[in-house]
Amino acid sequence: MTNYNRRQFLGVLGSGAVAGVGISQPASAQETPVVKMGNNYFDPIGLHVEPGTTVRFELAAGAHSATAYENRIPSDASAFDSGTISSGSFEYTFEEPGTYDYYCIPHKSVGMVGRIVVGSPGGPAEESSIPNGEVPDSETIVQNGAVAIGSDVEGSGSADGGMMGPGGMMGGSRGGWGGVPFVGGALGMLGLVGGLLYWALGRGDVPHESDGSAMETLQRRYARGEIDEEEFQKRRERLETGEEDASQ
Repeated sequence: MTNYNRRQFLGVLGSGAVAGVGISQPASAQETPVVKMGNNYFDPIGLHVEPGTTVRFELAAGAHSATAYENRIPSDASAFDSGTISSGSFEYTFEEPGTYDYYCIPHKSVGMVGRIVVGSPGGPAEESSIPNGEVPDSETIVQNGAVAIGSDVEGSGSADGGMMGPGGMMGGSRGGWGGVPFVGGALGMLGLVGGLLYWALGRGDVPHESDGSAMETLQRRYARGEIDEEEFQKRRERLETGEEDASQ
């Protein structure tokens, strides 16, 4: 893992802490809130806006999409889809109140998902857990205005549990947004600890988890940037057919 990637990781956590502290109210229709699309994350991962607000999805790194689950948006809303883009940004105006869940086409399998609540929570997204990754629950999003990636705040909705980090799932139990109120200072400490652990893992000073499945190991390696998209897809296919050990 290069020094650049470690600095990028620490920078993401730091910016997430600032974003979490600075946004405590829903964005009005006159503002244009921004959701960053980075290496396997949306930041903020949860956003509350008023009807009529235009949200801008901006690339921070890589190639990504902002694509709505067609069955997890309000019934009167249209599904948005930026398509996979490698530069620039995508904007969408949220007119219908309710809960919108969305994902990145190339990175859905590693949990790159997000949630936007327009006005008040509601719609099909409130009836079941998001099928990929993890998002904060809607009441948490409304209460905080925005939930930065990596935040340790109450409430989550996920298929597998665990806290979301900039590279996808970081482990934990179901409902694992922690039960701790959102506090900027605590989040800053979390970013520092996470960054140091990430740096140590990159140097090989901290052993990898030995009790995870081969697929989870592969996803962690991909999330940390140790293998690229093409290699990840090849190894995932081999794992599914029992031809490869992800730890190699």
